[in-house]
Amino acid sequence: MACVTTLRDGLRGAPGTEARQADSGGVGNCPPRTDRTDRGEVFMLKRFMVILAAMAMVASACGSDSDDASGAASGSGDVAATTAAPAATAAPAAADSSDAIKLPIHNWSSQIAGVYAVGAILEATGNSVEYISADSTLVYTSMCEGDMDLVHEVWEGAFGVAFMEQVDAGCVIDAATHDAKTREDWWYPSYVEDVCPGLPDWEALNDCASLFATPDSGGKGRFLGGPVDWLKGDQERVEGLEMDFIVENAGTAGALWAALEAASVNQEPVVIFNWTPNFVEAMYDGKFIEFPEFADECRTDASWGLNPETTHDCGNPKNGYLKLGVWSGFPDKWPTAYAAVQKMNFTNLDIAQLAMYVDIDGMEPEDAAALWLADNCARWTGWASADQSVCPEAPTAAAHSSDAIKLPI
Repeated sequence: MACVTTLRDGLRGAPGTEARQADSGGVGNCPPRTDRTDRGEVFMLKRFMVILAAMAMVASACGSDSDDASGAASGSGDVAATTAAPAATAAPAAADSSDAIKLPIHNWSSQIAGVYAVGAILEATGNSVEYISADSTLVYTSMCEGDMDLVHEVWEGAFGVAFMEQVDAGCVIDAATHDAKTREDWWYPSYVEDVCPGLPDWEALNDCASLFATPDSGGKGRFLGGPVDWLKGDQERVEGLEMDFIVENAGTAGALWAALEAASVNQEPVVIFNWTPNFVEAMYDGKFIEFPEFADECRTDASWGLNPETTHDCGNPKNGYLKLGVWSGFPDKWPTAYAAVQKMNFTNLDIAQLAMYVDIDGMEPEDAAALWLADNCARWTGWASADQSVCPEAPTAAAHSSDAIKLPI
Protein backbone atom coordinates (compact mmCIF):
# COMPACT_ATOMS: atom_id res chain seq x y z
CA MET A 1 0.00 0.00 0.00
CA ALA A 2 1.39 3.39 -0.99
CA CYS A 3 1.47 6.32 1.40
CA VAL A 4 1.66 9.97 0.41
CA THR A 5 3.45 11.77 3.22
CA THR A 6 3.45 15.29 1.75
CA LEU A 7 2.51 16.94 -1.51
CA ARG A 8 3.11 20.58 -2.33
CA ASP A 9 3.44 20.98 -6.05
CA GLY A 10 2.66 23.69 -8.56
CA LEU A 11 0.43 23.40 -11.60
CA ARG A 12 -2.20 20.77 -11.74
CA GLY A 13 -4.83 22.85 -13.49
CA ALA A 14 -5.49 23.65 -17.13
CA PRO A 15 -4.40 26.88 -18.84
CA GLY A 16 -6.51 29.84 -17.81
CA THR A 17 -7.51 28.36 -14.47
CA GLU A 18 -5.91 28.83 -11.11
CA ALA A 19 -3.32 26.21 -10.34
CA ARG A 20 -4.87 23.59 -8.11
CA GLN A 21 -3.29 23.50 -4.69
CA ALA A 22 -1.98 20.20 -3.45
CA ASP A 23 -3.77 18.15 -0.85
CA SER A 24 -2.37 17.64 2.60
CA GLY A 25 -2.50 14.35 4.39
CA GLY A 26 -2.15 11.11 2.50
CA VAL A 27 -3.51 7.81 1.33
CA GLY A 28 -2.89 4.27 2.33
CA ASN A 29 -1.66 4.26 5.90
CA CYS A 30 -1.63 8.06 6.05
CA PRO A 31 -4.56 10.25 7.19
CA PRO A 32 -7.21 10.62 4.46
CA ARG A 33 -7.00 13.52 2.06
CA THR A 34 -9.52 16.33 2.11
CA ASP A 35 -10.59 19.39 0.17
CA ARG A 36 -9.88 18.24 -3.33
CA THR A 37 -10.52 20.90 -5.91
CA ASP A 38 -13.09 20.50 -8.67
CA ARG A 39 -12.04 18.91 -11.90
CA GLY A 40 -11.91 21.11 -14.97
CA GLU A 41 -14.12 20.61 -17.98
CA VAL A 42 -13.11 18.08 -20.57
CA PHE A 43 -12.88 19.66 -24.01
CA MET A 44 -12.85 16.74 -26.43
CA LEU A 45 -11.71 18.84 -29.37
CA LYS A 46 -8.59 19.95 -27.51
CA ARG A 47 -8.04 16.41 -26.29
CA PHE A 48 -8.17 15.06 -29.83
CA MET A 49 -5.70 17.73 -30.97
CA VAL A 50 -3.35 16.80 -28.14
CA ILE A 51 -3.41 13.13 -29.11
CA LEU A 52 -2.71 13.95 -32.76
CA ALA A 53 0.18 16.22 -31.79
CA ALA A 54 1.62 13.66 -29.40
CA MET A 55 1.50 11.01 -32.11
CA ALA A 56 3.32 13.40 -34.41
CA MET A 57 6.00 13.88 -31.77
CA VAL A 58 6.45 10.12 -31.58
CA ALA A 59 6.83 9.89 -35.32
CA SER A 60 9.39 12.69 -35.24
CA ALA A 61 11.35 11.05 -32.44
CA CYS A 62 11.33 7.71 -34.23
CA GLY A 63 12.55 9.38 -37.38
CA SER A 64 15.62 10.68 -35.58
CA ASP A 65 16.72 7.32 -34.23
CA SER A 66 19.31 6.87 -36.94
CA ASP A 67 21.01 10.02 -35.73
CA ASP A 68 21.31 8.59 -32.27
CA ALA A 69 23.01 5.30 -33.12
CA SER A 70 25.84 6.09 -30.74
CA GLY A 71 23.38 5.95 -27.85
CA ALA A 72 23.36 9.71 -27.28
CA ALA A 73 20.02 11.21 -26.35
CA SER A 74 20.96 14.83 -26.95
CA GLY A 75 22.61 16.91 -29.58
CA SER A 76 25.78 16.97 -27.50
CA GLY A 77 25.74 13.27 -26.71
CA ASP A 78 25.08 11.65 -23.34
CA VAL A 79 27.50 12.42 -20.57
CA ALA A 80 29.30 9.22 -19.66
CA ALA A 81 28.20 7.90 -16.28
CA THR A 82 30.89 6.82 -13.85
CA THR A 83 28.34 4.76 -11.95
CA ALA A 84 27.34 2.13 -14.48
CA ALA A 85 23.90 0.57 -14.25
CA PRO A 86 24.23 -3.02 -12.99
CA ALA A 87 22.72 -5.53 -15.36
CA ALA A 88 19.24 -6.77 -14.55
CA THR A 89 18.93 -10.46 -13.75
CA ALA A 90 15.97 -12.66 -14.58
CA ALA A 91 15.79 -14.25 -11.12
CA PRO A 92 17.48 -12.20 -8.39
CA ALA A 93 18.90 -14.42 -5.68
CA ALA A 94 18.07 -12.03 -2.84
CA ALA A 95 14.56 -11.02 -1.79
CA ASP A 96 13.58 -7.37 -1.96
CA SER A 97 13.62 -5.37 1.25
CA SER A 98 10.28 -4.77 2.97
CA ASP A 99 11.14 -1.07 3.25
CA ALA A 100 9.04 1.25 1.11
CA ILE A 101 10.69 2.65 -2.03
CA LYS A 102 10.68 6.43 -1.70
CA LEU A 103 9.51 8.34 -4.80
CA PRO A 104 9.49 12.13 -5.28
CA ILE A 105 6.56 14.30 -6.29
CA HIS A 106 7.69 17.44 -8.17
CA ASN A 107 5.78 20.35 -9.66
CA TRP A 108 4.76 19.53 -13.22
CA SER A 109 1.81 17.43 -14.30
CA SER A 110 3.41 14.62 -16.32
CA GLN A 111 5.79 13.87 -13.45
CA ILE A 112 3.08 13.91 -10.80
CA ALA A 113 0.81 11.55 -12.74
CA GLY A 114 3.78 9.51 -13.94
CA VAL A 115 5.20 8.89 -10.48
CA TYR A 116 1.92 7.30 -9.42
CA ALA A 117 2.16 5.03 -12.46
CA VAL A 118 5.76 4.14 -11.58
CA GLY A 119 4.68 3.46 -8.01
CA ALA A 120 1.97 1.08 -9.19
CA ILE A 121 4.48 -0.76 -11.38
CA LEU A 122 6.83 -1.18 -8.43
CA GLU A 123 3.94 -2.40 -6.29
CA ALA A 124 3.26 -5.02 -8.95
CA THR A 125 6.74 -6.41 -8.24
CA GLY A 126 5.68 -7.01 -4.63
CA ASN A 127 7.14 -3.84 -3.16
CA SER A 128 5.60 -0.93 -1.29
CA VAL A 129 6.17 2.72 -2.14
CA GLU A 130 6.05 6.08 -0.40
CA TYR A 131 5.48 9.38 -2.19
CA ILE A 132 7.34 12.42 -0.85
CA SER A 133 7.21 16.02 -2.04
CA ALA A 134 10.72 17.01 -3.13
CA ASP A 135 12.63 19.85 -4.78
CA SER A 136 13.28 18.85 -8.37
CA THR A 137 16.97 19.80 -8.25
CA LEU A 138 17.93 18.97 -4.66
CA VAL A 139 16.31 15.54 -5.03
CA TYR A 140 19.59 14.14 -6.39
CA THR A 141 21.40 15.22 -3.24
CA SER A 142 18.58 13.60 -1.27
CA MET A 143 19.25 10.37 -3.14
CA CYS A 144 22.88 10.46 -2.06
CA GLU A 145 21.75 10.95 1.52
CA GLY A 146 19.41 7.96 1.36
CA ASP A 147 16.25 10.09 1.56
CA MET A 148 15.00 9.29 -1.95
CA ASP A 149 15.32 6.13 -4.00
CA LEU A 150 14.19 6.76 -7.60
CA VAL A 151 13.56 9.67 -9.99
CA HIS A 152 11.82 8.69 -13.23
CA GLU A 153 11.82 12.05 -15.12
CA VAL A 154 15.36 13.46 -15.32
CA TRP A 155 15.20 16.15 -18.03
CA GLU A 156 18.61 16.90 -19.51
CA GLY A 157 18.03 20.62 -20.01
CA ALA A 158 16.75 21.30 -16.50
CA PHE A 159 18.41 18.71 -14.29
CA GLY A 160 21.20 17.11 -16.30
CA VAL A 161 24.00 18.91 -14.45
CA ALA A 162 22.63 18.22 -10.95
CA PHE A 163 21.92 14.59 -11.86
CA MET A 164 25.29 13.83 -13.44
CA GLU A 165 27.17 15.42 -10.53
CA GLN A 166 25.72 12.77 -8.23
CA VAL A 167 26.23 10.01 -10.79
CA ASP A 168 29.89 11.02 -10.98
CA ALA A 169 30.04 11.04 -7.17
CA GLY A 170 28.98 7.40 -7.20
CA CYS A 171 25.82 7.69 -5.12
CA VAL A 172 23.28 7.78 -7.97
CA ILE A 173 22.96 5.26 -10.80
CA ASP A 174 22.01 6.26 -14.34
CA ALA A 175 19.61 3.33 -14.58
CA ALA A 176 17.75 3.90 -17.87
CA THR A 177 17.21 6.34 -20.75
CA HIS A 178 13.65 6.65 -22.02
CA ASP A 179 12.81 6.78 -25.72
CA ALA A 180 11.27 10.22 -25.17
CA LYS A 181 13.30 13.11 -26.59
CA THR A 182 13.06 16.48 -24.87
CA ARG A 183 13.54 20.17 -25.50
CA GLU A 184 13.21 23.02 -22.98
CA ASP A 185 13.73 26.63 -23.95
CA TRP A 186 12.30 30.09 -24.66
CA TRP A 187 9.12 29.86 -26.75
CA TYR A 188 6.65 32.26 -28.36
CA PRO A 189 3.23 31.95 -30.07
CA SER A 190 3.51 32.21 -33.85
CA TYR A 191 1.46 35.41 -34.18
CA VAL A 192 4.42 37.29 -32.62
CA GLU A 193 6.27 36.86 -35.93
CA ASP A 194 3.87 39.40 -37.46
CA VAL A 195 5.36 42.17 -35.32
CA CYS A 196 8.87 40.81 -34.83
CA PRO A 197 10.33 39.76 -38.20
CA GLY A 198 13.34 37.50 -38.12
CA LEU A 199 12.06 35.16 -35.42
CA PRO A 200 12.85 32.54 -34.24
CA ASP A 201 16.45 33.85 -34.33
CA TRP A 202 17.53 35.08 -30.88
CA GLU A 203 19.10 38.25 -32.26
CA ALA A 204 15.82 39.16 -33.95
CA LEU A 205 14.09 38.61 -30.61
CA ASN A 206 16.56 40.92 -28.92
CA ASP A 207 15.98 43.60 -31.56
CA CYS A 208 12.27 43.44 -30.68
CA ALA A 209 12.82 43.40 -26.90
CA SER A 210 10.73 46.51 -26.26
CA LEU A 211 7.64 44.73 -27.64
CA PHE A 212 7.81 42.33 -24.68
CA ALA A 213 8.12 45.06 -22.03
CA THR A 214 5.74 45.13 -19.06
CA PRO A 215 5.03 47.90 -16.54
CA ASP A 216 7.56 46.31 -14.19
CA SER A 217 10.34 45.51 -16.66
CA GLY A 218 11.93 48.96 -16.85
CA GLY A 219 11.55 49.25 -20.60
CA LYS A 220 13.29 45.94 -21.25
CA GLY A 221 11.59 42.87 -22.62
CA ARG A 222 10.25 40.34 -20.14
CA PHE A 223 10.96 36.65 -20.42
CA LEU A 224 8.62 34.60 -18.23
CA GLY A 225 10.61 31.61 -17.02
CA GLY A 226 9.62 28.53 -15.09
CA PRO A 227 9.79 28.09 -11.32
CA VAL A 228 13.19 29.00 -9.86
CA ASP A 229 13.97 25.43 -8.80
CA TRP A 230 13.99 24.32 -12.45
CA LEU A 231 17.41 26.00 -12.75
CA LYS A 232 17.35 26.89 -16.43
CA GLY A 233 20.20 29.43 -16.36
CA ASP A 234 18.03 32.06 -18.06
CA GLN A 235 19.56 35.02 -16.22
CA GLU A 236 23.05 33.76 -17.05
CA ARG A 237 22.03 33.49 -20.70
CA VAL A 238 20.63 37.02 -20.77
CA GLU A 239 23.93 38.27 -19.37
CA GLY A 240 26.07 36.05 -21.56
CA LEU A 241 24.33 37.10 -24.77
CA GLU A 242 23.89 40.70 -23.53
CA MET A 243 20.16 40.59 -24.18
CA ASP A 244 17.86 43.50 -23.46
CA PHE A 245 15.56 41.34 -21.33
CA ILE A 246 14.75 40.75 -17.69
CA VAL A 247 13.91 37.28 -16.37
CA GLU A 248 10.77 36.86 -14.30
CA ASN A 249 10.15 33.41 -12.82
CA ALA A 250 6.63 32.04 -12.66
CA GLY A 251 5.68 30.48 -9.36
CA THR A 252 4.12 27.45 -11.02
CA ALA A 253 3.75 25.94 -14.46
CA GLY A 254 0.11 27.04 -14.26
CA ALA A 255 1.23 30.66 -14.22
CA LEU A 256 3.05 30.09 -17.51
CA TRP A 257 -0.06 28.73 -19.22
CA ALA A 258 -2.27 31.47 -17.76
CA ALA A 259 0.10 34.14 -19.10
CA LEU A 260 0.19 32.45 -22.49
CA GLU A 261 -3.57 32.24 -22.72
CA ALA A 262 -4.07 35.85 -21.62
CA ALA A 263 -1.56 37.10 -24.20
CA SER A 264 -2.99 34.91 -26.95
CA VAL A 265 -6.52 36.18 -26.46
CA ASN A 266 -5.35 39.71 -27.23
CA GLN A 267 -2.56 38.71 -29.65
CA GLU A 268 0.00 40.39 -27.39
CA PRO A 269 3.73 39.61 -27.72
CA VAL A 270 4.92 37.16 -25.09
CA VAL A 271 7.93 34.89 -24.71
CA ILE A 272 7.83 32.15 -22.06
CA PHE A 273 9.57 28.98 -20.98
CA ASN A 274 8.10 25.88 -22.60
CA TRP A 275 9.08 22.29 -23.13
CA THR A 276 8.28 19.22 -25.16
CA PRO A 277 6.78 16.66 -24.86
CA ASN A 278 3.90 18.68 -23.50
CA PHE A 279 0.26 19.36 -24.29
CA VAL A 280 0.85 23.02 -25.18
CA GLU A 281 1.92 22.56 -28.80
CA ALA A 282 -1.44 20.96 -29.56
CA MET A 283 -3.30 24.03 -28.33
CA TYR A 284 -1.05 26.88 -29.45
CA ASP A 285 0.98 27.25 -32.61
CA GLY A 286 4.44 28.49 -31.70
CA LYS A 287 8.19 28.01 -31.93
CA PHE A 288 11.27 27.78 -29.75
CA ILE A 289 13.79 30.61 -29.94
CA GLU A 290 16.91 29.50 -31.80
CA PHE A 291 19.90 30.40 -29.64
CA PRO A 292 23.53 29.48 -30.43
CA GLU A 293 23.92 25.68 -30.51
CA PHE A 294 24.28 23.95 -27.15
CA ALA A 295 27.49 22.25 -26.06
CA ASP A 296 28.57 21.03 -22.62
CA GLU A 297 31.38 23.60 -22.62
CA CYS A 298 28.79 26.37 -22.81
CA ARG A 299 27.91 25.76 -19.17
CA THR A 300 31.43 25.38 -17.81
CA ASP A 301 33.99 27.18 -20.03
CA ALA A 302 33.65 30.95 -20.37
CA SER A 303 36.13 31.00 -23.26
CA TRP A 304 33.74 28.85 -25.32
CA GLY A 305 31.03 30.61 -27.33
CA LEU A 306 30.19 34.14 -28.39
CA ASN A 307 31.07 35.83 -25.11
CA PRO A 308 34.56 34.93 -23.80
CA GLU A 309 33.73 36.47 -20.40
CA THR A 310 30.72 34.35 -19.39
CA THR A 311 29.16 30.91 -19.61
CA HIS A 312 25.61 30.07 -20.77
CA ASP A 313 25.90 31.96 -24.07
CA CYS A 314 23.97 29.22 -25.90
CA GLY A 315 20.59 27.50 -26.01
CA ASN A 316 19.48 24.31 -24.29
CA PRO A 317 19.84 20.83 -25.84
CA LYS A 318 17.45 20.41 -28.78
CA ASN A 319 17.21 16.63 -28.55
CA GLY A 320 17.71 16.13 -24.85
CA TYR A 321 17.50 12.93 -22.89
CA LEU A 322 14.88 11.85 -20.38
CA LYS A 323 16.51 9.50 -17.88
CA LEU A 324 15.63 7.42 -14.85
CA GLY A 325 17.99 7.45 -11.88
CA VAL A 326 18.14 5.43 -8.68
CA TRP A 327 20.03 5.55 -5.41
CA SER A 328 23.26 3.53 -5.64
CA GLY A 329 22.05 1.04 -3.04
CA PHE A 330 18.81 0.33 -4.93
CA PRO A 331 19.91 -2.77 -6.91
CA ASP A 332 21.08 -4.63 -3.80
CA LYS A 333 18.15 -3.59 -1.61
CA TRP A 334 15.37 -4.19 -4.16
CA PRO A 335 16.79 -6.47 -6.90
CA THR A 336 13.39 -7.51 -8.26
CA ALA A 337 12.21 -3.91 -8.45
CA TYR A 338 15.49 -2.91 -10.08
CA ALA A 339 15.00 -5.47 -12.82
CA ALA A 340 11.67 -3.78 -13.61
CA VAL A 341 13.19 -0.29 -13.36
CA GLN A 342 15.74 -1.05 -16.05
CA LYS A 343 12.94 -2.04 -18.43
CA MET A 344 10.85 1.11 -17.88
CA ASN A 345 10.70 3.20 -21.03
CA PHE A 346 8.42 6.18 -21.55
CA THR A 347 7.85 7.75 -24.97
CA ASN A 348 6.95 11.29 -26.03
CA LEU A 349 3.35 10.12 -26.35
CA ASP A 350 3.34 8.75 -22.78
CA ILE A 351 4.61 12.02 -21.31
CA ALA A 352 2.24 14.15 -23.39
CA GLN A 353 -0.75 11.97 -22.51
CA LEU A 354 -0.03 12.06 -18.78
CA ALA A 355 0.15 15.87 -18.93
CA MET A 356 -3.00 16.02 -21.05
CA TYR A 357 -5.05 13.88 -18.66
CA VAL A 358 -4.31 16.35 -15.85
CA ASP A 359 -4.06 19.70 -17.62
CA ILE A 360 -6.73 19.27 -20.30
CA ASP A 361 -9.07 16.57 -19.00
CA GLY A 362 -8.93 17.85 -15.43
CA MET A 363 -8.16 14.44 -13.94
CA GLU A 364 -6.53 13.95 -10.57
CA PRO A 365 -2.94 12.70 -11.02
CA GLU A 366 -3.79 9.33 -9.43
CA ASP A 367 -6.67 8.86 -11.88
CA ALA A 368 -4.46 9.92 -14.79
CA ALA A 369 -1.95 7.27 -13.74
CA ALA A 370 -4.69 4.64 -13.51
CA LEU A 371 -5.91 5.51 -17.02
CA TRP A 372 -2.40 5.24 -18.44
CA LEU A 373 -1.85 1.93 -16.64
CA ALA A 374 -5.14 0.57 -17.98
CA ASP A 375 -4.35 1.65 -21.55
CA ASN A 376 -0.77 0.31 -21.44
CA CYS A 377 -1.32 -2.87 -19.44
CA ALA A 378 0.73 -5.25 -21.60
CA ARG A 379 3.71 -2.89 -21.71
CA TRP A 380 4.19 -2.22 -18.03
CA THR A 381 3.27 -5.69 -16.79
CA GLY A 382 6.02 -6.89 -19.11
CA TRP A 383 8.43 -4.52 -17.37
CA ALA A 384 7.32 -5.79 -13.97
CA SER A 385 7.05 -9.47 -15.01
CA ALA A 386 3.54 -9.31 -13.56
CA ASP A 387 0.26 -10.92 -14.59
CA GLN A 388 -2.09 -8.62 -16.50
CA SER A 389 -4.77 -9.28 -13.91
CA VAL A 390 -3.09 -6.58 -11.78
CA CYS A 391 -3.96 -3.88 -14.32
CA PRO A 392 -6.52 -1.37 -13.05
CA GLU A 393 -9.74 -0.56 -14.82
CA ALA A 394 -9.78 2.77 -16.61
CA PRO A 395 -11.36 5.49 -14.44
CA THR A 396 -14.80 6.68 -15.45
CA ALA A 397 -14.52 9.83 -17.54
CA ALA A 398 -16.08 13.02 -16.22
CA ALA A 399 -19.34 14.05 -17.84
CA HIS A 400 -18.89 16.45 -20.75
CA SER A 401 -20.19 19.99 -20.39
CA SER A 402 -23.31 20.87 -22.34
CA ASP A 403 -21.81 24.27 -23.19
CA ALA A 404 -20.86 24.84 -26.81
CA ILE A 405 -17.17 24.89 -27.66
CA LYS A 406 -16.30 28.36 -29.01
CA LEU A 407 -14.10 28.38 -32.09
CA PRO A 408 -12.60 31.47 -33.82
CA ILE A 409 -13.63 32.37 -37.37
